[in-house]
Amino acid sequence: MIDVRRVSVLRDVARLGSFNRAATALRLTPSAVSQQISSLERELGTAVVRRSTRGVELTEAGRILVEAGEAIAAELSHAERSIGRLSTPAGLTVATFTSGGQRLLPAALTRFAAEHPAVELTVLENEPEDALPLVRYGAADLALVYHFDELPPVRPGDRSGLSWTPLLDDPMWAVLPAGHPLAGRDSVSIAELADERWVHGCLAIVDMLDHYAALAGFEIRTACRGTDYVFAQSLVRAGVGISMIPQIALTALQDGLATVPLAPPCPCRYIGIVTPQHRRANPLAEALMRSLHDTVAALPALA
Repeated sequence: MIDVRRVSVLRDVARLGSFNRAATALRLTPSAVSQQISSLERELGTAVVRRSTRGVELTEAGRILVEAGEAIAAELSHAERSIGRLSTPAGLTVATFTSGGQRLLPAALTRFAAEHPAVELTVLENEPEDALPLVRYGAADLALVYHFDELPPVRPGDRSGLSWTPLLDDPMWAVLPAGHPLAGRDSVSIAELADERWVHGCLAIVDMLDHYAALAGFEIRTACRGTDYVFAQSLVRAGVGISMIPQIALTALQDGLATVPLAPPCPCRYIGIVTPQHRRANPLAEALMRSLHDTVAALPALA
């Protein structure tokens, strides 16, 4: 039987990259950490780490063991939180990215609260890369997340311990100052925007926009690298430049702006719900998922 405590030590060695740093984090001596890893290797009959002048690297066996250890730690964390909730009022914690929280979540939570008035709701604002660990380790019951390529961040059969449920495709729009020559078009290509300066509302799309601009034969001229779509649209309104904004992140206040769908080839944002995998079903999380799907189905045209 593999000693779970030794696997936990291996996880820290892998995370920190050396016996010395792991020893400091665990408040042990480097010798004690080394002995734990050696004992683990004797149990398995194979090496789990490779020691070098650059630090410590996992072997294939070590990687498998660390992945298993991460899953075990997530399950134990989830169990601890579930047990803690047995003696407290029913609650539901949801993580969400900003524009999803602004456009999708309020209506869904209103529907949910009408059906479950006694449930205590907690909302955490996190980008997807931070929201996924929250769900995996039980700090959030589900997360509203997005990705830009066609492969979701969670896929069937992976070792993440998570499940992905698609919610909607969120196409990109060009946001232009009112009166721009291309305003009023049914669509506009990225190539037609080659002479513009760009205001970015999300750093994750900067490299993608550079890629599509390169395909169209030009380089992006950047006026602002921001992290907020509302701020980006306010700068467009002020005449600083133009922007590329996902459809659900378009502001309700369109005065001074013109919005035109981007024609392919261009990026698209995909929104979905991430929940824990291989755990007892959470009826409250399932109810909120249904409410999110109902909300999306009831969305008016976002143009």
